[in-house]
Amino acid sequence: MIITMLGKSMKWATLSLLGLMVTPMEAKVWMPKIFQDGMVLQRGKPMAIWGTADPKELVTVTFKKKGYQTTADEKGQWRITLPATKAGGPYALTVNEQTINDVMIGDVWLCSGQSNIDVDIERVYPQYPDEIDAYSNPNIRLFRVQTMTNTHGHSKDVKATEWRKLDKKNAWKFSAVGYFLAKRMYEQTGVPQGIICNSLGGTPIEAWIEADSLRKDFPHYVAQTAFYQDDEMVAAWAKANQLSSNRWNKLLDDNDPGLKEGWNTLNYNDKGWRKVNQYEPLVKGNSYVGSLWLRKHIHVDAAHAGKSARLLLGTLYDMDYTFVNGKEVGRTYYQYPPRRYQIPEGLLKEGDNVITVRFINKNGVPHFIKEKPYQLIFAPGDTLKLDEQWVIAAGQTMPNCPGGGPSIQNLPSTLYNAMLYPLHPYTLAGVVWYQGESNVGKAGEYGDLLRLMLNNWRAVMEQPELPFAIVQLANFMQPTELPQNSQWARLREAQRTVAAQDERAELVVAIDLGETVDIHPLRKKEVAQRIGQAFDRLVGKKKVTLSPAVIKKEVNGETIVLTFDQPLRQTTLNEFELAGADGRFYNAEAEAKGTQVVVRCPQVKQPQRVRYAWKNNPIKANCYGINGLPASSFEY
Repeated sequence: MIITMLGKSMKWATLSLLGLMVTPMEAKVWMPKIFQDGMVLQRGKPMAIWGTADPKELVTVTFKKKGYQTTADEKGQWRITLPATKAGGPYALTVNEQTINDVMIGDVWLCSGQSNIDVDIERVYPQYPDEIDAYSNPNIRLFRVQTMTNTHGHSKDVKATEWRKLDKKNAWKFSAVGYFLAKRMYEQTGVPQGIICNSLGGTPIEAWIEADSLRKDFPHYVAQTAFYQDDEMVAAWAKANQLSSNRWNKLLDDNDPGLKEGWNTLNYNDKGWRKVNQYEPLVKGNSYVGSLWLRKHIHVDAAHAGKSARLLLGTLYDMDYTFVNGKEVGRTYYQYPPRRYQIPEGLLKEGDNVITVRFINKNGVPHFIKEKPYQLIFAPGDTLKLDEQWVIAAGQTMPNCPGGGPSIQNLPSTLYNAMLYPLHPYTLAGVVWYQGESNVGKAGEYGDLLRLMLNNWRAVMEQPELPFAIVQLANFMQPTELPQNSQWARLREAQRTVAAQDERAELVVAIDLGETVDIHPLRKKEVAQRIGQAFDRLVGKKKVTLSPAVIKKEVNGETIVLTFDQPLRQTTLNEFELAGADGRFYNAEAEAKGTQVVVRCPQVKQPQRVRYAWKNNPIKANCYGINGLPASSFEY
């Protein structure tokens, strides 16, 4: 009897379980990661909400007490477009069983490009410390798209990330241009701001363009990416490169006498080391592969002994390990970041102390970058400037590190596929495009690529009138007095020309905001202010005067007369050049008066062409509108 009842009980349990298994479970609607708590939706435009569900599943979106419904298609895809809404919030947005909270309606800006849009608040902090320390704003939200690549086609979503409210902590590793743009636009409009930063250092423009857009005029780019669609090959290549690098680093460390003999310690006897000025050549020749050690003795008085301090070592080429009295205080793996290392309390002694820098180079020559700060900061206004003298010794020289192969992130279309496409069709107010350095070597094709990209992005985002602010390359590298066949200037000209021909684009001139020794200039607030002015015209429909632009060129005997679209600062102008029929350019004299500039040159009696600021670093360029904005470089 007991056995029979137990059997029946087991049978019933089994049937009940089977019943649960065959009963359809309610599917959870999926949405891309851009739809999260704290997000900002674009005001004044229809707003797309999309995702996936079970095929034919009913999807209901509830927003501001109104419901909107659709049915997922055969592939499970669904989309609902909410009507244009005024700025405001916070609101809740419900999609079936999911609720997204703290939703704001305001302006959404997409900031994209390479490392100069990537430069973060930490990097520029010394330029604007009081402003950054004092500012937070919960109505400004930051969304960082994480790095991802895809050589095969369009990704469904971006990597895990989130919307964050603007404060110093959340902004510390976020785009400085995006930060200052949002702050400026909030001050101008008073409405919530959303900044989507979608960029990656060192990447060329073709990495951000869809393959179908490239196929007609740039088929070689499409073929290049196709070669790397073999995941097994790419993985093997990456593994081999990593093993090679690991082996190289191990051999270097195992054989470096500086590590074995304690060259970083305070008591090491370095009296036999060679003395050197940090701006002199540190080694002979054009290459040094391996480790190089430099030591500097500094005197610390009793008042500062034991105190914490900030060690600024400018920027260095290439990797460094930096020590104070034998303790590592910081390391940086490549040349561009500023060396700002914290010295803890108790490390600095009264009297003699030693700073040691161990350079690691796999190519090029170790060196200090000029025009950067080299100092110890104990407190604001309490600074010990470091002199330029060091002592130096070679560590372990090494053969070149084997390796190579693809940099997948730089391949055509790979970033478009993985980082841009998954955001479509999120409604935007406008796009900041800050890129070009990685295309200088092929400046002649940049204009065509930029046009392709603008059309490509407008199409995929389903916003044919989407505004773009194109940030022009800043001045960079050593200045020259003589005319220069500059590829930097040629790429700037492509940026200027494309912006001038596109009614929904504006050029943001940064020709006076660069640095001779740094491809990543720090004056990002000023760049953001100029971007904001461009969007005032494009989006805000304000009557804004931007950088002066030439609207007419006349050859008048031995002079060329240029007419600009606005009055200029009246002064003698620099960095103008003239050329005759032979095409050879000479430095010219130029004078601004009203809206016109008269250009003449004794060597060119019959001028045909005129150039302005046509150099890598036209440091004396001084053609400004009376509004304070600089003219772009140009050739006519």
